[in-house]
Amino acid sequence: MLTNRQLFLRHLGQTSPAPIMVEISRAEGVFMYGPDGKKYIDLISGVSVSNTGHSHPKVIEAVKKQVDSYMHLMVYGEIIQSPQVKYAERLAGILPASLNTCYFVNSGSEAVEGGLKLAKRFTGRSRIISFRNAYHGSTHGALSVQGSELYRNAFRPLLPDTHLIDFNDDSSLNSVDNKTACVIVEPVQGEGGIIYPENGFLEKLRKRCSETGSLLIFDEIQTGFGRTGFMFAIDRFGVVPDILLLAKALGGGMPLGAFISSEEIMSSLMSNPVLGHITTFGGHPVCCAAGLASLNVIIEEKLVESCNFKSSLFKQELVHPLISEVRGEGLLLAVQLIDPEYIHYVIANGPEYGLILDYFLFCNNALRIAPPLIISAEEISLACRQLKKLLDDAMINAKMK
Repeated sequence: MLTNRQLFLRHLGQTSPAPIMVEISRAEGVFMYGPDGKKYIDLISGVSVSNTGHSHPKVIEAVKKQVDSYMHLMVYGEIIQSPQVKYAERLAGILPASLNTCYFVNSGSEAVEGGLKLAKRFTGRSRIISFRNAYHGSTHGALSVQGSELYRNAFRPLLPDTHLIDFNDDSSLNSVDNKTACVIVEPVQGEGGIIYPENGFLEKLRKRCSETGSLLIFDEIQTGFGRTGFMFAIDRFGVVPDILLLAKALGGGMPLGAFISSEEIMSSLMSNPVLGHITTFGGHPVCCAAGLASLNVIIEEKLVESCNFKSSLFKQELVHPLISEVRGEGLLLAVQLIDPEYIHYVIANGPEYGLILDYFLFCNNALRIAPPLIISAEEISLACRQLKKLLDDAMINAKMK
């Protein structure tokens, strides 16, 4: 009989020549467990998905309760479903007043697609501006606004009239003009290696979009739900976009995305044509129930309020000859090493030290630290001790392999 490892390689589409290949049989809190009982500290949260940890009892309870009531009923938008209604209301209550209308979808990429379509439909324009080293997903429209030619070129032709400019470059804002439908931006560049806006860049971008009648789209798919020490980056920077994109932690571990805007802007998808955007499984009731429960946990357990303290613990403990910098806020950190050659060794050997680590797509000299927000001080200390042992190993062995 073939093992799961063999079946994984034989029957599942692969995304790289060297997947991490750790088999997990269960997960709880900040830990994942292999079939042999070995446990791993999850330091990436499924890439900022599991903000309330794995198998949180309140999230599990909400999922089970909803499954007992109903699952899929109808294509999104046709039938009133309580989990969708309650979650949309809850989100509207914690977002700026203009972001009051939610369109649920299945994923971050679909949220990007919906947001781009909405901007083009509302403005009647086609020009879309995005930023170099930004990541917005892998579907064709999302890929068209991704900030890396390495990932885009193999799939051309892509969406026309898309243009890349530089993050934190004030002069690049001159590219935003009265032909621009929208500018899509990560308020904190994630895959670029945790790059924050400087010198009021987002405020200047907001002003330029308002001057030209272009819609500003914030991609908070990775930064949302407490990840940066604020519920949303909107709260951190005080800049309100016209369209907000959410996913990842939005579903509490279940697949869910959303694009959110004002009622005026969102209503442009209702006619000319009818069904301007449609999705079969978007806003699945079980996913919405899980997401709402997870958001309530974040608020009730004050996970946002403790996030920056936990961030400071990582920064205090992660001192090592191979570490040149630990940057970021909250629990979205980049640990930069003195030489990119160490990165692959550290990540590939992380499981031996009980660590699940990950790369950044557009930053080759840093590794990602983004554990569940529920991580305790003791668990942070354990993770840092193990990571420093791994770095000691890397100093001796990395360049020999």
